[in-house]
Amino acid sequence: MKLIRSNVNSISKADIVLIGLPDESKSHAKRKGASRGPDYIRSASDEYEYFERDGKLIPISPMAGDLQSKKIFDFGNVDREDIYRLVFDVATASKIPIVLGGDHSITTLSLNAISDALGAKLSLLYFDAHPDFVTSTRDYYGSVLSDSIDYVDFSRSLLIGTRGAEPEELLNIQANNLKTISPLDILERGVRGISKQILSRCGQDSSLYISIDLDCIDPGIAPGVSVPTPGGITPLELIFLVKKACEQCNVVGLDIVELTPDFDLNNNTANIAARTLMESMASMKIRQERHGTTRTGPFDDDTRTGR
Repeated sequence: MKLIRSNVNSISKADIVLIGLPDESKSHAKRKGASRGPDYIRSASDEYEYFERDGKLIPISPMAGDLQSKKIFDFGNVDREDIYRLVFDVATASKIPIVLGGDHSITTLSLNAISDALGAKLSLLYFDAHPDFVTSTRDYYGSVLSDSIDYVDFSRSLLIGTRGAEPEELLNIQANNLKTISPLDILERGVRGISKQILSRCGQDSSLYISIDLDCIDPGIAPGVSVPTPGGITPLELIFLVKKACEQCNVVGLDIVELTPDFDLNNNTANIAARTLMESMASMKIRQERHGTTRTGPFDDDTRTGR
């Protein structure tokens, strides 16, 4: 399955490269099915973001930003053992990789690849009900930050939507100078205030990776997730904050993870994921806009079309 919005046929022609990773091998969740997330997000986008009239498909437009000038290539789904090399090559070629999961452990693979490609630690904007900063157990979806410590500058990163932290995670957050923003903080300070904090903390001069676990949203609205946790943020709050980060910061990668379709209701969660994906891409600054040029990379003459 390929996204209809995929409008070029190779990585070399793309600004944004979409990659599906249908893997939940590192999940400890009782709810299973996150490996089906990538194609359900694609299906939701293709079904609900177009009108059909007179035999033509007419795409809806984003609320802000621009998609018409964006060159998007959907590489298709890949195996877990292939994701590091693919994301590394995409980032080296100055394209923006967007990975659809799968469980949240895939974020460590992307952070590792992009950090290696750029030769620097990344700022991280981490939307999640949980900090994923467990150190007593490693290499699973609850130890993403612990496993990514070599690739992330925690002093320039933020956790947003956090409300389900274990005691050891709170200690690890404090020890590593990491900041969290709970749904109560958003309610009290508003999305504009949080957006300003994202800009001041993550900065325009650092390379920012955005990771979106759909359980950051309240499960009463988005029930199709692996670990539902009451008291979450709204879809519009998520979209606003992600779009502002994409507009203002140097975003070098993004992922959307933990869609669990069997527990969804009327495809609500899948539709929110698809809309978040569309709005994110619409607001992203492509490399030419950032630097006035595009570096050469390993795909300059390629004709790869995914699988």
